[in-house]
Amino acid sequence: MDERYRHLAERLVGYSIDLKPGEIVLIEATETPPAFVRALVEAVAERDGVPTVWLKDLSVLRAQLLAGKRATFELTGDNELACMKQVQAYIGVRGAKNSAELCDVPHENLRLWEDLVWKRVHVEQRVPHTKWVVLRWPLPSMAQQAKMSTEAFEDFYFQVCTLDYERLSRAMEPLKERMERADEVYLRAPGTDLRFSIREIPVVLCDGHRNIPDGEVYTAPVRESVEGVIRFNAPTVYQGVTHEDVCLEFEKGRIVRAESSNSAHLNRVLDTDEGARYVGEFAVGLNPHIRRPMGDILFDEKIAGSIHLTPGNAYQEAFNGNRSAVHWDLVLLMDPSSGGGEVYFDGELIRRDGRFVPPDLQALNPEALLA
Repeated sequence: MDERYRHLAERLVGYSIDLKPGEIVLIEATETPPAFVRALVEAVAERDGVPTVWLKDLSVLRAQLLAGKRATFELTGDNELACMKQVQAYIGVRGAKNSAELCDVPHENLRLWEDLVWKRVHVEQRVPHTKWVVLRWPLPSMAQQAKMSTEAFEDFYFQVCTLDYERLSRAMEPLKERMERADEVYLRAPGTDLRFSIREIPVVLCDGHRNIPDGEVYTAPVRESVEGVIRFNAPTVYQGVTHEDVCLEFEKGRIVRAESSNSAHLNRVLDTDEGARYVGEFAVGLNPHIRRPMGDILFDEKIAGSIHLTPGNAYQEAFNGNRSAVHWDLVLLMDPSSGGGEVYFDGELIRRDGRFVPPDLQALNPEALLA
């Protein structure tokens, strides 16, 4: 077995979900090498946990989605929800041999699956009621999307995923404290002039306990406070469809205009339900190893020097009242090569061109985290 598999599995089980003896952990592995799934099972067993495994394939899911049978979705949702209610922890390993596998599934079928399966099992049960961590698996399709060789991407992947998250967590604390004190956030960048309040919304550190790779601090805007326009400069993939140059205009918290390289699909997603046109998350990206977008949101939302804003559902830990079947993280890069930008809290400059300015936040700049 690749020693990197064993090391990553031990980190996920021992640190990310902090598994205790007797706890049941569900391992959901989609297009993931059996050797790594075995490493996870062994790591759970070594801690006297109880492993149960779902093995999934995107081509099989596509066939179910294309069939579009409501009875299938309801039964799948019932079965998976019953299992999820019995576990204390969850590890989701998500590989994709073809990242566009679901791109030709009718939107109404995807929407029905999101309502009857994803929302019930993951949004309403797994996220608020289990200890969970989610990660991608480094298949050649990801390397190709990142414009890297398979070997180079795998080396990058394991380096990023085994970052010293305890050290990162300590460095995040001053930023968390500042966000907890802040009322107004102001974002300024090319095509972006946006204001919103985060007053009295909880702030959460993402330090390797939920997503791998990790490295962000998030909260949520006060639901009706978002005003202005924001233009995202990182490509984004949703439901297998790639979007570039997403631009959103807000009035009283609601998205009143939405454009992208595929505006029709963008607006269909935003019309999924009422909450999809409001924002459920605002976050600051901090991972020093991730410096450019690769078209995978679990990596891109952590890019050092970025922020992301999320139309759709708010996490319970930083709840602003917004519910939706959609949760779409959109990334704005603010480093000089991407056009730069500024982040202000209550009029104080916090970050300029991707670098933190106040002395108490200097430890979050990439060279400090990697020293």
